Amino acid sequence: MKIAIIGTGNLGKSIAKGLIINNAITSLYLTKRNLDSISEFEGYKNVFLTTQNTEAIQQSDILIFAVQPAHFENILKEIKPYLTNKHVLISTITGFSIRRIEDVIGMDKFIIRAMPNTAIAVGKSMTCLCSNELGKERIKIAEAIFNRLGHSMTIPEAQMQAATVVCASGIAFWMRLIRASTQAAIQLGFDAIEAQELAMFTCDGAANLLIANGNHPEEEIDKVTTPKGCTIEGLNEMEHKGLSSSLIHGMVASFNKINVIKKEQL
Repeated sequence: MKIAIIGTGNLGKSIAKGLIINNAITSLYLTKRNLDSISEFEGYKNVFLTTQNTEAIQQSDILIFAVQPAHFENILKEIKPYLTNKHVLISTITGFSIRRIEDVIGMDKFIIRAMPNTAIAVGKSMTCLCSNELGKERIKIAEAIFNRLGHSMTIPEAQMQAATVVCASGIAFWMRLIRASTQAAIQLGFDAIEAQELAMFTCDGAANLLIANGNHPEEEIDKVTTPKGCTIEGLNEMEHKGLSSSLIHGMVASFNKINVIKKEQL
């Protein structure tokens, strides 16, 4: 696939790394105003760095946009004359609706929104996808890309803001939980490196149990809790202190903040 990433910041870099590691490209163009910040990609076969968005557009079929929301509309106006019926546009811009994209470049383009997270750099992203009516004809292309970089799910656009909280911001939420587990392990006698290793791989194992078995989390919890045992004692103490409630309230607060940001952009 001939892919261009327009705006190779943190997310753009993560996507690029995932594409390169998974051999998901025929060619890959990366654009950035300051090429020094993406010099790590120099020397990769069929990877090209440029400051010119139009050059990347003309050399690619699939365009992945990972720019700041404030810059996106002007970039769309800049590249509009270079878009053809071969181009598939994939936007990762939070809060920038398909309708706003269509208002700039028209409804006759394949437009897809993707909400990946930074785990895409290691091929473990949970990416949510949606598209305009025409884009449904190319959604399989987006699924093929993002399934090689983790797991994807196609959802209605109305759920994309919620997906941002659950999947994109969710990386930070899970990191905080892993950090807390690490701190607890240190208090229980492990050194810092051992503690983090224990927390990381236990978290990874828990997720993979659910993925492999398709069970509800409570089914797996039941397998490790015994009457008057240490596990249920710990779980109940966490719930008394508001673990689930705090996480839910935090995610809802994050969602509400996205709505505020969206209103400010209109």
